[in-house]
Amino acid sequence: MNKPTLTHHSQLQDMPPALLPFQEKILETRLDFIRISPEAQRPAFPWSSSLGGRPYLPKGAVFPVTPEGESLFFLAQINFEETPALAGFPNRGLLQFFVFDDPMYGWAGWGNPSGGRFKVLYYPDLVRDPEALTTDFSFLRPYADPPLALETGLGLSFSLGQEFPGPMDYRFDQHFGQRFFQSFGEDEEEVWDFFFGLSESNSCHKIGGYAYFTQEDPRTPELPLQLLLQLDSDSAIGLQWGDMGIAHFFIPPADLAAMDFSNVSYHWDCS
Repeated sequence: MNKPTLTHHSQLQDMPPALLPFQEKILETRLDFIRISPEAQRPAFPWSSSLGGRPYLPKGAVFPVTPEGESLFFLAQINFEETPALAGFPNRGLLQFFVFDDPMYGWAGWGNPSGGRFKVLYYPDLVRDPEALTTDFSFLRPYADPPLALETGLGLSFSLGQEFPGPMDYRFDQHFGQRFFQSFGEDEEEVWDFFFGLSESNSCHKIGGYAYFTQEDPRTPELPLQLLLQLDSDSAIGLQWGDMGIAHFFIPPADLAAMDFSNVSYHWDCS
């Protein structure tokens, strides 16, 4: 069987000649991810994947609130029966994301406790009887400053993709070496621009893969968290993280393997 080449990947066809000896090393960094595309129509069912609107909530289940009792804002839910298969991720169940609606959208800074101002919930088994689900959400308070301006939820569609890391990813130096760019001499800027261009394509709504940052990757080799969900600013649907920022939910790989979503980290940054 012939080995894959960089020309099989449209992102890499304009690779600088100086990088040709690194073809295999670059290909080793490929990661699969699931691209998320918001749709114009509302989600078909309460348990459908959606962005905004009202969440799937079985009767008797408690809507997430802050320690002070203020309801969180429902951001998104992913039904893994509707997504393509992605290694290491669930193939069933519903994963939900909630954040607070203060000016920081519930984020207290990397490494700081959230104070209960964001929440990730996982329902491994779904109730598909509408009569057994909450439909009256009049108990929710008016939200002051949520990141999403939608009154009604949007359905989501999904597709598989592959991508490569940018220089900001905490694993880049581990794979290529700390002085990788300096080793190219007069071609350093061209090589840097190429890899930075690769990272630009990582800026999208997605599950898994490489996170995109407007600032820097807060993770370290000592804290090797997996990207769980990324939601980018998207003016077409009224999704805004500060000044055109981007939000991430990260999870320890061992927790993801165990389908334990009780220790998810939340982060967003903007330019």
